[in-house]
Amino acid sequence: MGIKLTERPQAQASGMETLEFKGTALSDEEFKGGKVVTVSGAPNAQYGWDAGVAIGRFLHELKEGRLIGTFCRSCNRIMVPPRMFCEWCFRNTDEWAPLKDTGVVNTFSLCYVTWDMKRLKEPEMPAVIEIDGASPGMGIMHLLGEVDPKKVQIGMKVRAVWKPADEREGAITDIKYFKPM
Repeated sequence: MGIKLTERPQAQASGMETLEFKGTALSDEEFKGGKVVTVSGAPNAQYGWDAGVAIGRFLHELKEGRLIGTFCRSCNRIMVPPRMFCEWCFRNTDEWAPLKDTGVVNTFSLCYVTWDMKRLKEPEMPAVIEIDGASPGMGIMHLLGEVDPKKVQIGMKVRAVWKPADEREGAITDIKYFKPM
C-alpha cells in the first residue's frame, strides 16, 4: 500500500499531476463480520479556556462596573483592552490603570442587517469607543444606544450604560451600550 504520483495523458497535456492512491477496499461483510474493529459513540469533547491575566482582570472589573487598562512606562501609554506586554516596545506592562466609563466615538457603522442576515427596521450601531483616560487610539468596540442614527457622529462623547449589578457576569455585555452624554 502506498501513494504513487502518476501522470496521465490528459494531465500531461494540461500540465497537471494527479495522485493515485493504491490500497484495498474493505467490504461490508468485513465490517459486520468483526474483521475490522470499529468504535462508535459521541465524543466527550470538554475543554477549558482561560482568559489570561490581563483579560481575566478586565472581565472581573466589568462585573464590578469598572473599566481598566494597563500602563507601559517605556512608551507612556495606557492600553485598553489591557495587555500583559506592550506591542510597541515588547516589554511587560508596569501597572493597572483605572479608566472612566466615558469616551469618544472613533468610528461607527449603521447596520440594517444582523449577523445572521435578518433585516432590521432600526439599525444596530457598532462603534469603536476611545475610552477616556486611555491613550489616543485605544478603545473597545461596542454598541451605541439611545441615539438617533442620523445624529451619530465621529467625535461624539458617550457614556457606558451598565446592566444592573445583579445581572452582570464578567463579560463585555455587562455594558449594554454607550449613549451620548
